[in-house]
Amino acid sequence: MSHLLQSPLWQADSLGSPLPDNEFGVSVSLPLWAHVIGYEEGDAAITSQFRSGYPRFFLPPAIERLFKAAEQALGRPSERCIVFPRLVHAERCLEWLRRNGISDGLRIATFTDDALGVALFPAAAYDTARKFWRFAGEVVSIRQSLHALGETSSVSREGGEQASAKIRQHLAALSGQEAEDVFLFPSGMAASFAVHRMITTLFPGRKTTQLGFPYVDVLKIQQHFGTGAHFFPVLDDQSYKQLSDLLVREPQAGIFSEAPTNPLLQCCDYEWLSSFAGESPLIIDDTIGTSVHVDAFRFADAVTTSLTKAFSGAGDVLAGSVILSRASKHYAAFSAFLREHNDHALFPADAVVLEQNSRDFEERALGSSLNSVALYHYLRQHPKVARVWHSINEGGPGYAQIQRGNGHGCLFSFVLKDEFKTPAFYDALEVCKGPSLGTDFTLVCPYTLLAHYQELDWAESCGVPRHLIRVSAGLEDSTDLIARFERALAKA
Repeated sequence: MSHLLQSPLWQADSLGSPLPDNEFGVSVSLPLWAHVIGYEEGDAAITSQFRSGYPRFFLPPAIERLFKAAEQALGRPSERCIVFPRLVHAERCLEWLRRNGISDGLRIATFTDDALGVALFPAAAYDTARKFWRFAGEVVSIRQSLHALGETSSVSREGGEQASAKIRQHLAALSGQEAEDVFLFPSGMAASFAVHRMITTLFPGRKTTQLGFPYVDVLKIQQHFGTGAHFFPVLDDQSYKQLSDLLVREPQAGIFSEAPTNPLLQCCDYEWLSSFAGESPLIIDDTIGTSVHVDAFRFADAVTTSLTKAFSGAGDVLAGSVILSRASKHYAAFSAFLREHNDHALFPADAVVLEQNSRDFEERALGSSLNSVALYHYLRQHPKVARVWHSINEGGPGYAQIQRGNGHGCLFSFVLKDEFKTPAFYDALEVCKGPSLGTDFTLVCPYTLLAHYQELDWAESCGVPRHLIRVSAGLEDSTDLIARFERALAKA
């Protein structure tokens, strides 16, 4: 993968290549602005060239083959299926279909000697079922699919358990918590989904609150599951006043926030929030800041993280975590719930790869922080750049309240003064371009188009411009990296 630091896949002929360029890459190269538009509009001329994609949104070939094998083995005429790691996940998928008005022809089954859970349903329900796959994140991985298909050698269960134990110990040491309070999941979204199930079960009838504009599906979970959500996309005095009034009237099942947010790099005032939260637990996602640069446990009752991102760094494995705070008044209830409903485990081969990838996590997090800061200072002074969002200037008092040392995450965003020249800049930028973040190589995307293509006006009403460019800074030489941005800006 190191070749992507010096020779990124950025030109038109890289369309559809996995990032990194192997069968396990969880991102996909979208080198031109027109490719992004074509992907969002379902243009077969674009999507037919994909050799991978982020697995919750686009089925990599191995996972697609697994689905087809399960349909051939278990399906009836006019049926489709989705394969999950366990039967309970398939049951939850069928519950989702019923809540969405689909009740006939639903059944579950197990598949292969690994007893994978299969949800079977009428073909017309497939798109609705795939939304559950996307929102819940309880996905079979590429390695798990290859194993189930008999296309790869396996890692022993014991080897996977040993690797998972090392991951839990590593995460506990970084966060200052206990290893037995670290729970692993097959994706970061599965971790968020588990926390949402937990708090809405423990506090039935209560809504949740999302404070700050979040990654898209974190909000979708709260809107589509449980009792619903209150959403405060803008972190200003008016929102804090509205939230304080709400908390007095109506305790929440949980208050979700990101530290900092994706893609605007804002951070809520946690000291203020903790003084008003009362019995409402605080759920903080530290994926962007990372546990190297922020200590979310100064305020959080539970912390979620997408380990797919900076913790792995390689972009070749999906995983997530939930870590509980023993200082929380909710610890006993939260711990009991997650242990009773502990229906997730990393697939052994994924655990081994993640453990190996994460051994130098701290060093890599420091390197990407330095590059994100260097690019921030360069871009904010560039005459063609209108604004840069970075935790340096957007984090506010909240980021200072949780910051470790002077570090920052890898992420920042910016817009050009002439937004209509953004496609020319994007096309010319000599870095890898596609979804995801936290890779050791710099990864750029037109975030609003990718995440909110069907709701661009709504995103802009929340302060997220449609031509926003999001940058995940990697570990390239900073002088070389800045020069790549300079050359691209010269063509805009």
